[in-house]
Amino acid sequence: MKLISYIKDEHEQLGLLINDLIYNTEVLHPDLPGTMSMFLNYWEDTFPVAQAGEMMLKEGTRSSNRAIPLKDVQLLAPVPFPASCRDAYAFRQHVAAARRNRKAEMIPEFDQFPVFYFTNHHSITGPGEIKCMPDHFEKLDFELEAAIVISRHGKNIKAEDADGYIAGLMIMNDVSARRLQMEEMLLNLGPAKGKDFATAIGPSLVTLDDLAAFENPAKENHTGKNWNLKMTCKVNGIQVSEGNLGDMDWTFAEIIERASYGADLYPGDVIGSGTVGTGCFLELNGTGKLNDPNYTEQWLQPGDIVEMEIEGLGKLSNTITAEETDWSILKEKKGLSQ
Repeated sequence: MKLISYIKDEHEQLGLLINDLIYNTEVLHPDLPGTMSMFLNYWEDTFPVAQAGEMMLKEGTRSSNRAIPLKDVQLLAPVPFPASCRDAYAFRQHVAAARRNRKAEMIPEFDQFPVFYFTNHHSITGPGEIKCMPDHFEKLDFELEAAIVISRHGKNIKAEDADGYIAGLMIMNDVSARRLQMEEMLLNLGPAKGKDFATAIGPSLVTLDDLAAFENPAKENHTGKNWNLKMTCKVNGIQVSEGNLGDMDWTFAEIIERASYGADLYPGDVIGSGTVGTGCFLELNGTGKLNDPNYTEQWLQPGDIVEMEIEGLGKLSNTITAEETDWSILKEKKGLSQ
């Protein structure tokens, strides 16, 4: 099942996507909620009802004359107002490459436990524009990821049970302002202003039943579902990144176990996978410079179109747009020149 959120009569509306046609939840059943937040909060009741409605539409036993073409609507993030947003660090290939490019040894703690940080859940956006301030364009980067959405309240969830708390998967672009990130990371507190202005997710939330054919066993000594899903990113039509969700070392189940230890998870919480190997310019530029000192770095610019595609999850397209201002906190800092 592919669930989307879009604008209807200036309000958020939840819909089911089948072959580029949208069916509002009321078409599936009149008692289904019309927003993703309510749908997730009553997941154990709403999901089987929506599944049955989807089956009837596909079999033709329920009228489909109330469908809306996908091209005619303005999409929101599938989960427009997440209860929270965490982003993990699950791909060993990306971590190892990033550390190698900084001439640092691979950190052994990566293999001991999954880590994550909290990002700004109020800055979640869907397909469309990503508006950036001048300082964001100081090494503006994409990050090719997938994300899950939590569908049940839980605390102290064991990894072997954690897949039962996942509503589905979607594409995530953890947009990053690298200069801001790099200067604040010197203080060892984690990313903040380099990450808090935009995180794009979408275009739909794909439930796990739709992805059963792609399931892989977890890597050795790991627990939970894994999916063999090709991941790519294009900038202005040119492919710059390719990976596979199956390369995740830490599973989403293990990340849920870590995140829920002594803490409550709630329906609508979003958790990202972290960047796939080759999945950002920071890594690609570092590798390029390591191999060729004259390598020309690439960063996102105003007007760039970033298209992320994950097999089974669709395509997330965003256009980078400059805010109409020249205000720069970097320029205001005494002694810091650009």
